[in-house]
Amino acid sequence: MAHHFANGIPPRLLMWQRVREYAVPPSMIETATARRAVGDWAGACAAARIDVDLDLRAVGRRHGTELVTRLRTDLRRLAPDLLRWNMPRSAPDGLLRPGLTVCLARYPGCGSDDGCSDGAPLQLVVRTPPARAEAGQRMSLALWDAAGHGFGSDGPGPHPHPHPDRRFRLDLHRHLWDAARSGELAGRSTGGGDSPWAVPRWAPEAELLLRADGKDPRGAFCVRLGARSSVVYELVAPDDCHAPVLREVRTPRYDVAALPMLPEAAARVLPDLELLGAGVVPAGRLHPLVAAALAPYASVAPVAGAGPDTGDPHRVECRGAVHRIALRDGVLTAVDHDPALLRREELLVALGGPPLPCLRAMDAVHRSPEALPAVRERLGHGDVAGALAVVEGLLGPGAVLRDGPLREALESAVARRIDHGLFRSGLDTSHPAAGAARTPQGDHLRPGLRALSALRFKRGPRTRPRNALFG
Repeated sequence: MAHHFANGIPPRLLMWQRVREYAVPPSMIETATARRAVGDWAGACAAARIDVDLDLRAVGRRHGTELVTRLRTDLRRLAPDLLRWNMPRSAPDGLLRPGLTVCLARYPGCGSDDGCSDGAPLQLVVRTPPARAEAGQRMSLALWDAAGHGFGSDGPGPHPHPHPDRRFRLDLHRHLWDAARSGELAGRSTGGGDSPWAVPRWAPEAELLLRADGKDPRGAFCVRLGARSSVVYELVAPDDCHAPVLREVRTPRYDVAALPMLPEAAARVLPDLELLGAGVVPAGRLHPLVAAALAPYASVAPVAGAGPDTGDPHRVECRGAVHRIALRDGVLTAVDHDPALLRREELLVALGGPPLPCLRAMDAVHRSPEALPAVRERLGHGDVAGALAVVEGLLGPGAVLRDGPLREALESAVARRIDHGLFRSGLDTSHPAAGAARTPQGDHLRPGLRALSALRFKRGPRTRPRNALFG
């Protein structure tokens, strides 16, 4: 039975509803799945807009073939589209949480004898760019080494938080990225009623956490509830034959910063489970691996209603009649007007005359169509191809964009991609670590850096588009 909310759908579910609709488009899932099925893990990552910043040959030279074999196995099981589906996101836009390093897998074979400075194992990590370079919502895959050894041939510029985040870790939740273990999703998920906290799962998940970190499985851990709020629990049980239960620690006996932290993936209810329970998203619109795992919950709340028929032409009252505006020969046009009449009316408008209602409606669609929010959402999540498909479906592939919010949104998306390119190339001067981009003499910026910085300053909030893109 679906949950009913007194004040409508909670904002967090509205955010996740938009994320599920726009962040991982079906075309990405289809392409990534097809490439993964034939063993092309690098191609699957490319389809999911994940840059690969590791070199298996470099890893093998330093740590041997056994580690490379384990790493290659994990890469072949990686479903990068499923990983993007389950990555941490920030409210209210639902974009990827910026500047994050998330552990996907640990390889304990690497210790101090292998060159790691503190005995920390190698970790397969996925990184999100900083907020200043988040355009395109790309991620990168790398191998983290506590000693700072690099394993990529064309690595990005300096990352603000290269160390794996203990709050966001997926090595204990492989079902959120490993295609072979996605079926575990239902067993590792639980509904929290109207609460986003998965309290019934905290005890077993905490036991997994403590064992993975080499701690006492009946020890203490903390749960982060907010920016300045954490609660400490202990796992208690009379003996090993009984399942542990939670006991809150109210006295300050522990240093919270030193305690293991329950990851967000274990602390919170799975968003897809909340969406299904609230009847906000049907199972058919979930990721196929997620939908298959959550099949027992799929029928709890069917979603009624269908989207508008995009093939239906616009209808406008013009000169006492209802006229149609539709695509003809790849261009949006007023179907019920003679082409010669339209040319004359457009010339009159250029000379300052009043436009026909049909021409006004066409101009409004070109400048600020009803689908503009959907276009902006797709651009925000990096789905440029999907955004252009929506625009072409409205205006036709032969349309020339006019000044207005639609054109500004597309221009801004193109311009912001420069920031991501600068970050990936190491030419980003807005971060203190960018000093590494100087020449060995340390006196001058690397060739081209000053020119690119000047370009970023000159383009400002509105840039002139390339003619090849916008006509």
